[in-house]
Formats: sequence, C-alpha cells, structure tokens
Amino acid sequence: MKVFVAGGTGFLGRALVRALIERGDRCVVLSRRPERPWSSDAVEMLRGNPTRPGPWQTALAGCDAVVNLAGSIIVDIPHRWTDERKRAIRESRIESTRCIADALRHASRPPAVFVNQSAIGYYGSHGDQQLDETTPPGGDFLAKVCIAWEEAAREAAGVTRVTVLRTAPVLGKGGGALEPMLPPFRLGIGGPWGAGTQWWSWIHLDDAVGLMLFVLERSLPGAVNVASPTPVTVNEFARTLGAVLGRPALARAPEFALRLALGEAAEAILASLRVVPRRALDAGYAFRFPVVRDALADVVRR
Repeated sequence: MKVFVAGGTGFLGRALVRALIERGDRCVVLSRRPERPWSSDAVEMLRGNPTRPGPWQTALAGCDAVVNLAGSIIVDIPHRWTDERKRAIRESRIESTRCIADALRHASRPPAVFVNQSAIGYYGSHGDQQLDETTPPGGDFLAKVCIAWEEAAREAAGVTRVTVLRTAPVLGKGGGALEPMLPPFRLGIGGPWGAGTQWWSWIHLDDAVGLMLFVLERSLPGAVNVASPTPVTVNEFARTLGAVLGRPALARAPEFALRLALGEAAEAILASLRVVPRRALDAGYAFRFPVVRDALADVVRR
C-alpha cells in the first residue's frame, strides 16, 4: 500500500509512518518541516503547507490511501486562546482538510480511503454520561471546530471512503498528553486538576496507531472513537501515574487557578468526557493497552 500522510512529522504522524514502513508499505509525507525522521527509502518527503493549495495535491492521485493528521496544538500551556490562536487552531485543521478533499475530488484515480483526524472534543463536556459515536456534538469552541473539521473531510465522500477519527489524549513517549505532565509528577508535585471527578478519556500511542491501520484496511466509514475502552476520572489517572512513578500525586491544580491562567482554554482541560470506542470494539479491534496503569507503565519504562 502507498499512503499519503499529511502532518507526518508530528507526534502521531511519526509513529504511523514508522508502523507503515515496518509492515512493508510506502509513504508520501507532506510536512512544512525540513527534517526527515526516517532513514528508509520507503518514505518520500514533500515540502508544503497543507492549508494552501499547491503542487503537493497532485501526489495524492498515485496513492492508495490518505491520512490527514495536520493541525496545531489545541492546548499549549501556559498560552491562552487568543483570537489569533483560535484562528490558527481552526485553519490548521479545517483548511488542510478542505485542500485534501478538493485534491481527492479532482484526482484522476482517487485513493480508496481518506482517514482524517478529529477529536473527542466533538462531544463537549457531558459529566458522567457515556459517549459513543452516536452521541450528538457539543456546542463549545472545540466542538464547533470538530464539526467543521469533519464536514470538510466528508466533502470527499463522493469519490472515496471517508473515516474520521475522534481521538482522545494520546499517551506515548516523546510527545502527546503525557509529556508536559511527567516532569512535575516525577518531582512529586503533580496531581489532579479541577475537581478530579471529571472523566478523562485517553489512548496509548500504540493503539492510536493500531486503530489508524485498522480503519485503513476495513470498511468503517463515518466516525470512529480512538479512545481506550476504560476511561478514568482525573483523580484515578493522577493516582495511577503517581503510583507508576513511585511519587505522591497530591498537588491539585484547582479549577479557579486554571481558569485564571488559561481563560477559555481551561474548558478543554476541565471537560468531563467519558468516551468509549464502540465502533472499534464492534468491528473486532483488540486493544493492546485497555487499562491505564499498564499504558502508563509501558510509556514510563520506554
């Protein structure tokens, strides 16, 4: 299989391309960054901006599948969501998706499948309610971004199979949700945030990549939640991370302090999202790390 990957030099993209190479696939990687994280001849690098039309769009026609992982960081502590930051969050996701969808519609031989990243922020905060792919979207900023993001991907549905991946915070070494947490937790000054009773969905990097490979090979159009089948509360997550590191996890970050420091961006951290991967489970995906303690232990010892 020849796979076109937009955003392939990011945290998720590097892991996906590595997995594709290891199983014998070829990749065309679109990135604005000049570095090449892989030495393999199976990877062709394209320099370009996925949010702008360009010569890179013609490369899609020779591929069997397209994966779009492009997008700027949503919550970048300690930065607030200024108007400029919110515009960058929207543009990096929606415009890149539109450009890819447009290229697919005009391709002489469209790839068979288009896998586009989305996020569990689609659902908005729901307290203790369990959320699956049939749950309606929320109404906050991130939910509205995800709605437009997914709608842009579905513009290509007339020519190819479109799957959107509503991805939870990813736990892995060298990036993702865990990287900014580890230093304070290692020092014994980490702990829960907000009330701690809110639900926090997560996914191990290996399963995030595993699910991307899974949907590339199977007919699963529409939305697929990329999240562990066992979400946890923030209190449980903090206790577990502290236990894995052998450190106390008692230094709570109160809600008022997060709101004061981050403004509207604090909503993404304080949201309660009890997301389950119903479609992945029904389709037979077997999670490597369904339990948060095992996932954290694996990442920490790597």
